[in-house]
Amino acid sequence: MRPVPEPRFSPRFDPPLHDDTPRPTSGGPAHRPSLGDLAELVRAPAALSVVGDSLAGLAAARAGTPTALRGRHALLPVASACLYLGGMALNDYADRHLDATERPERPIPSGRVTPRGALLVGTALTAGGIAAAGAAGGRRALAVAVPLAACVWTYDLVAKEHPTGPFVMAACRGLDVLLGATPGHLRSALPAAAGLAAHTLGVTVLSRGEVHGTTAGIAGGVAVGTLAGAAAAAATAPAAGSVTTGRRSAVRWTTVAAAGAYAATCLPAQVRAAATPTAANARTATRSGIQAMVPLQATWAARSGGLGTAALLAGVAAVGYGLRLLGRARGAAGVSIT
Repeated sequence: MRPVPEPRFSPRFDPPLHDDTPRPTSGGPAHRPSLGDLAELVRAPAALSVVGDSLAGLAAARAGTPTALRGRHALLPVASACLYLGGMALNDYADRHLDATERPERPIPSGRVTPRGALLVGTALTAGGIAAAGAAGGRRALAVAVPLAACVWTYDLVAKEHPTGPFVMAACRGLDVLLGATPGHLRSALPAAAGLAAHTLGVTVLSRGEVHGTTAGIAGGVAVGTLAGAAAAAATAPAAGSVTTGRRSAVRWTTVAAAGAYAATCLPAQVRAAATPTAANARTATRSGIQAMVPLQATWAARSGGLGTAALLAGVAAVGYGLRLLGRARGAAGVSIT
């Protein structure tokens, strides 16, 4: 009789950090994970969806109140990426027993990465993210980065299957936007943080149906939320003083275009999941929701007058699209946040 997988919402530190995954018995030296194995563990391409949080937050925080940018502020997106990638490693560490049944091809159950190794990767990346935030913004940035790291660990090890899980994940994304805003005024970045948090809430709720399917009500509600989020960002006027009169038209139309790209990226898959709430459609909608993070970040950056940031994020989206095409050509599985 197959043992019942342990619940994912329970903190899992047992056995005490020794390797409990079957290893190949080749008689040779102990297997060490390749860079490709580690990249798969942390969902490396998905980091492109998170660096824009800091950029959107910085653009919003500087709106109407010019803030001197220094070289060290470039570490803020690095901090965001490290905390996100560390969270992905912790995700697989916490889910290793369940993945042995549901996703045996993942790095830990397949034996390519040990549980101890995954935990060490998650810990190191978390520490690196906090250190990068401190170097970029001192105590002000640490005051956001430390709660953000705490939310990441709480989600992965405690809250994932708890009813509060999606809200904890949404808090992670909102705090990530505020981390980017620490060189300026945090209050100015609150609308952008709320917009990214709301989208993340919907994506996380949908992701819970990746294995056994979702419901028409959940997928339909997320689709409505996408429409509302795009409309709110596009219809809201830029903050007073954030742009000059001559640039206002460019800001307006760039914001509308980015909001349209955001909706076009994830809304069709969400509608299909609402019409046919299968696990496959839920997975597709989840992946589309992750990919839509970048145009949503560009929307909020443009709304704040950060046209350069919006253009940079458009480039990030293009790179992400190219990487996805390459992954499909190689037969790689799509990114999942669960």
